[in-house]
Amino acid sequence: MTLRRWLPVLLLGVGWFCTSGGGQNFVQAEQPLPSIALEPIVSDGLDHPVYVTHAGDGSGRLFVVEQAGRIRIVTQGRLLATPFLDITDRVRHAGEQGLLGLAFHPAYKQNGRFVVNYVRRSDGSTVIAELQVSPDPDRSQTTEKQLLVVSQPYPNHKGGMVEFGPDGFLYIALGDGGSGGDPGNRGQNRNELLGKLLRIDVDHGTPYAVPKDNPFASGGGRSEIFAYGLRNPWRFSFDRQTGELWVADVGQNEWEEIDIVQRGGNYGWRILEGSHCFLPRDGCARDGLIPPVAEYGHDKGRCSITGGYVYRGSRLPALRGVYLYGDFCSGEIFAFADGTQQTLLTTGVRIASFGQDQAGELYVVGHGGTIHRIVEVRH
Repeated sequence: MTLRRWLPVLLLGVGWFCTSGGGQNFVQAEQPLPSIALEPIVSDGLDHPVYVTHAGDGSGRLFVVEQAGRIRIVTQGRLLATPFLDITDRVRHAGEQGLLGLAFHPAYKQNGRFVVNYVRRSDGSTVIAELQVSPDPDRSQTTEKQLLVVSQPYPNHKGGMVEFGPDGFLYIALGDGGSGGDPGNRGQNRNELLGKLLRIDVDHGTPYAVPKDNPFASGGGRSEIFAYGLRNPWRFSFDRQTGELWVADVGQNEWEEIDIVQRGGNYGWRILEGSHCFLPRDGCARDGLIPPVAEYGHDKGRCSITGGYVYRGSRLPALRGVYLYGDFCSGEIFAFADGTQQTLLTTGVRIASFGQDQAGELYVVGHGGTIHRIVEVRH
């Protein structure tokens, strides 16, 4: 989420746009996907939410991350007044900075451990920290164990997502450090953590261990790096059926992209923006760079991709196996399947994030203070 100035645009019409030849050719879908709508879950009481997730503990609770530094609980459709966690005193909250990510340990029900990603108030560094639930399941302790602290040169492009993969390791998305055009070329520098997707083992080592099969565990770059060449990966997710890792990377001025990430892959930034030369503008060397599986341009008010999930729930059977994502500025929700993208819905919501509950149903986070569940419209 580059949190560019929101354009209050309501786009009309539904169509497909292909990913080849510039990504803007609309054609009629032979088998349109089902109509969807947003069902309100929380309509007031939230302050700039940026993520929603679950604890995997069977409680049915949703945990909502507020950018200022709080985590709120929604249970049985009710937003609890007391935060699960409040670390506003240590979070720098401005623009693209704040409390940005939350991941519950795969064994959270047994060990009560979870991880947050936030920007530190004192110096603007990104902090990856582990905390512990209190004896009250709706309240967390506030003492943190810092796993990783990464200095940040500029106030934008923080990435922010943290998630445990199917391998049990913690994955961390970091943007290129900010400004415009990656002036430090951090995305391509394997000796820097910025502009990367990291993978660490939080169950071993002090404060963590590096998985032995990380691509640079034996040299050639920082050992924590799993993939690189990213600009501002704003939300990634694992397909809960196949384990594929989907990353939405926010572009500079022209192209938004979706990547399916491989271990050790180079996704091109700042050489490429999407599949197009960025630096240099023409004739860039593409050897060794992995192009996106999909991209779209900045027409019709689109400006900043918000990554989502491959749907694996039960309420929307026609969408199973389809990757759902959106655009922060246009408020559109898109679907990607079989090499094509479809606009499913224009919401009027500043889509800060998508989220998933334990059953695999999907939610939309409105940065203005709302949580919605994606439901099918039956005619």
